[in-house]
Amino acid sequence: MKRHASFLGLCCLLIVAALLGGCASLPAPRPVPPTYAIQDVASTRLARIAKQNALPGAAELSGFRLLPEAPFSFNARIALASRAEKSIDAQYYELRNDGVGRQLLRELRDASLRGVRVRLLVDDLYMSDADELFSSLAAYPNVEVRLFNPLPARSGSLLSRIVFSIHEFGRINHRMHNKLFIVDNSFSVSGGRNIADEYFMQDGQANFIDMDVLASGPVVREQSAAFDIYWNSEQVRPIGQVASFDLSPEQAQRRFDQWVGGAGHGLPENERDALGRTSVAHQLDDGKLDQFHAKAQVLVDDPAKIMRGRMEERFQGSVSQRTLAVLETARSHLFITSPYYVPGQVGLAQIQRQLQGGVKIIVVTNSLAATDEPLVYAGYARYRKEILKLGVVIYELSPMLSQRSGRLGEFGKTTGRLHGKTAVIDDKRVFVGSMNLDGRSASLNTEIGLVIDSPEIAADINRIISIDRYTSAYLVRIGATGGVEWVEQDSSGTTTAVHEDEPETSWFIKSKNWLLSPFVAEELL
Repeated sequence: MKRHASFLGLCCLLIVAALLGGCASLPAPRPVPPTYAIQDVASTRLARIAKQNALPGAAELSGFRLLPEAPFSFNARIALASRAEKSIDAQYYELRNDGVGRQLLRELRDASLRGVRVRLLVDDLYMSDADELFSSLAAYPNVEVRLFNPLPARSGSLLSRIVFSIHEFGRINHRMHNKLFIVDNSFSVSGGRNIADEYFMQDGQANFIDMDVLASGPVVREQSAAFDIYWNSEQVRPIGQVASFDLSPEQAQRRFDQWVGGAGHGLPENERDALGRTSVAHQLDDGKLDQFHAKAQVLVDDPAKIMRGRMEERFQGSVSQRTLAVLETARSHLFITSPYYVPGQVGLAQIQRQLQGGVKIIVVTNSLAATDEPLVYAGYARYRKEILKLGVVIYELSPMLSQRSGRLGEFGKTTGRLHGKTAVIDDKRVFVGSMNLDGRSASLNTEIGLVIDSPEIAADINRIISIDRYTSAYLVRIGATGGVEWVEQDSSGTTTAVHEDEPETSWFIKSKNWLLSPFVAEELL
């Protein structure tokens, strides 16, 4: 996620920034009329397909399909966008100006030209030098682009934008981490993936292993209501209020066409995904969806969460707090994947209660070699030994082993990194969403997720992750001498090698973490 590449070390820049002049400021906000999800969608083809595939006499149930493979997940968004007739509502923490990002933006443009209303809400943190691209998209009819919690500095690198916005650090340190894509108020794709090359196996250096879910039915209307809360919140500004270019609408549109003209058309995918299912596009064309039907609940943070002063107030009622409550309902098994896992004292106490109650807990997270946030790993490492002694089973993803197994994606020579945020409770309930089990998700970012009461979806997540944890991750344990060990295993769980120090990691990274981690507050991790 490259979460805040930076935010974690950026507090050091406060002194530098104080010596610099020219700190930027935002213009005063101007009121904008609220808009809401379009409800009159029954005549659209997507709404008809969703209705045809619903279970008769079970109007309270929604349909779900996991999207564990990156190409299938991205192409699902393209398939939905290309079939949109009334509306597209898209909300992302990160939407990059790269090959994947431009493909999706072009689909939004094409939909708008068909008369589809497009609302695009993007967190502003990663908008470095992207104002012109998004402003040009907003020049098309039927398109509106809004930014969440914009930074005053509008140009330059992420680092320079933060430096010249540092006088508002208390505000800009809070970000919208939500990921949501809704078409015709009938289908949605949500989960952990942002829109950028590295989330869809298209980056040349490192790619993320992630999990999304396709949904239809009443849960989509709940997600639309959640989107509306953000879209109309005081934390959001139309892009035209914070960035302006001296271009006519026609000139801006031509400029946008130049930006996206070379983008590809979807990503290459296999005939079937890892769960044996054909593409979403193929199933939409057939009008028959491979879905499981279940009750579900949308967990979403109030965007005003970021305005609350004390950490405890931001945690109260948050997605993090509510998800922990769901996890605590486990009576036999709890299987968690989280790329950034810093349980804190609240999580540690909950773990102890559950283990004493006979619950088996398995956690899959990133190794130091795999993580894109070494300082967050250091925060997790503070708790690791204690958690292991309590009886939690921990696996840490290995870049080398994930490349070798090939089960979690086509990495080639790139680094594999875990980014999926899921939990399986007693093999019958699941969480899939944007929330990490760390302090930043709990009190600094906003999040969204789904809790789905479905043994079938639980079984699918177990199929994807359970076997692969043996061949793609290290089993972490306490060794005979009391130190932490990293164990390589084959597909049967047999030990093939044991490491007594963080494997695949340079001494420089280890030394830097050792030096810096004591100075980073756990809330920032």
